[in-house]
Amino acid sequence: MTFEYASVEDAIARRGLRMVVVGGVPSPWGESAKGILHMKGIDWTAVKLAYDSDAMKAWTGRQDGPVAMYDDERPRAGWAEILLLAERLAPNPPLLPKDAAQRALAFGLAHEIVGEEGLGWTRRVQLVHAGLTGKGGFPERAAKYLAKKYGYTPEAGAASTARVVALLRMLAARLEAQRAAGSDYYVGDTVTAVDVYGAAVCALFAPLPEEHCAMRAETRGAFTTLDDETREALAPVLLAHREMMYARWLELPLRL
Repeated sequence: MTFEYASVEDAIARRGLRMVVVGGVPSPWGESAKGILHMKGIDWTAVKLAYDSDAMKAWTGRQDGPVAMYDDERPRAGWAEILLLAERLAPNPPLLPKDAAQRALAFGLAHEIVGEEGLGWTRRVQLVHAGLTGKGGFPERAAKYLAKKYGYTPEAGAASTARVVALLRMLAARLEAQRAAGSDYYVGDTVTAVDVYGAAVCALFAPLPEEHCAMRAETRGAFTTLDDETREALAPVLLAHREMMYARWLELPLRL
């Protein structure tokens, strides 16, 4: 897989796969989409999100990322939409199980990692709450912007840690059970998209080292904000799984 960054005007004029991504931040949604395209060997053009670009908004209908654009087809912004597009464009290697029950399990786990109210979503709410209450997390300006995007309320912020902890523990237990059954992966005996999402979301808790993922100091500081409960729930097996995925399947260093 190769990709290059292009201006929005150049990307609009091209055919094939183009994807708007958030620049400078290891977003679990953007990095997992990149990882899926890398594993499938799909060439694509990257466009950094520009919040003030009227051309980008007219093209994608949105002001966020990732948004995948293929030829003249409709924009695809959700994690599942991007995954299914990639599966169609490059069926091999498959990142969804063929077995219907295993496929349903994969979609369920993926939603709990990168879906609405999943781990990535709730972790952002947790970091917004920390930022707005003087306990680390996102800087105030970013916290206020993300608060609107994620429907933040003080009540949701106060409840976020319990949800984050529950999801971390569930995922760790899943990996431990899989290890006991002889598998390194979340579903079955082979890699799936769930493994890509699981690896990418770890950036919100323990970013990759600077040589593998260069980012602004304030962003790294926000992502490393951990209260005692969250730190305890971030089991070693979760980070070991991330290390395995980058060693075997994903690309380093990240190109943000």
